[in-house]
Amino acid sequence: MNWHFFVALRYFNTRSRESFISVISLISVLGVAVGVAALIIVIAVMSGFNSELKERIIGTTPHIFIEKEGGINPSDPAVKKVLSETKEVTGSSAFVAGQVLLKYGDNFTGAILNGIDEDTEQRVTNIKKYVEGPAPVLGAGGILIGNELAREMGLKPGDEVSLVSAVSGKPQSFEVAGIFNTGLYSFDVNNAFVNLAAAQKLFDTKSAVTAVTVRIKDVLKADAVKKEIASKLRYPYFVRNWMDLNKNLFGALLLEKIVMFALLALIVLVACFNIASMLIMRVMEKTKDIGILKAIGASNADVMSVFRIEGFLVGLIGTILGSAAGLLIVWLQKAYKLIKLPSDVYYIDALPVSINWHEPAMIAVAAILLSLAATVYPSLQAARLEVVEALRYE
Repeated sequence: MNWHFFVALRYFNTRSRESFISVISLISVLGVAVGVAALIIVIAVMSGFNSELKERIIGTTPHIFIEKEGGINPSDPAVKKVLSETKEVTGSSAFVAGQVLLKYGDNFTGAILNGIDEDTEQRVTNIKKYVEGPAPVLGAGGILIGNELAREMGLKPGDEVSLVSAVSGKPQSFEVAGIFNTGLYSFDVNNAFVNLAAAQKLFDTKSAVTAVTVRIKDVLKADAVKKEIASKLRYPYFVRNWMDLNKNLFGALLLEKIVMFALLALIVLVACFNIASMLIMRVMEKTKDIGILKAIGASNADVMSVFRIEGFLVGLIGTILGSAAGLLIVWLQKAYKLIKLPSDVYYIDALPVSINWHEPAMIAVAAILLSLAATVYPSLQAARLEVVEALRYE
């Protein structure tokens, strides 16, 4: 065994006469452990919410939108050719969207009306999966309403509503065929769905549609597929993907994750200050030992190594304990759903957790590096002690 490690281990394990130092050492280990565990748990929860949100957005939003100024023909040969040549594409459909005024009784509200082709929509979204009860057939006069919008307007299946668009100005009546609940408040409070032909009539688009919507095999390749399609379909065509439509939302989630990480990292940082304090007092306590080591030939680097290893051991043990505790708590939550959420407030019944393994690894490495950084000043102080000064009163 390397003698530096042996001495550092003896210092770490010794029952010092200065019991206060041992208490600080224990607090340092626990501080690192609590900080690491808290970081792993919070990041896992935020990743879990992020994954749930992505899953629901992807379930209700096509992966790619192909648009054209003035509207696009769903049978456009150029679009059909490009889609058939793009290997990642698994399906496509036609889509019409616009703002409408929705009226029920004396209640009025604005909404986004989506016209979908019922024969092909299942190729690009799973919107009917979120319908409360059996999936309805919209037909010419049926409308699918978001549950938050239905709640605000006091609507239930079978009720008749009137829709008015700015284009036609003529009200059209629709019967509520079903209510969907995606769990995304902004989506459920703003959106309604009707048959494609009914939307084309309401917005007076003739045979044109707002966009040709596309689903791909790997949703994470949406950006690459978008660029591939856009390189073949130039102006007046425009290509967007689901990430473009939700850029602000996911940007805000990422920023929130970074801020939470920074705040919780302060726990580890405080623990590292404790490590530094503990080592400074250890140097003061072991002044005679340092003098003896130097007297028998130990160099400044040797003395520094002893105290850096002791600080490293504190950080390593704290990191191992914190990582184990954090991962165990995350696993228990994932397996047994220990923390429940009220389903009438949230769109899920339990606190979601998701582990991206590079994140706990980065947290562990950062904690150990911070622990090592905390040893620099105390170890330098130890190395600077002169033999004569260290042994003066012995």
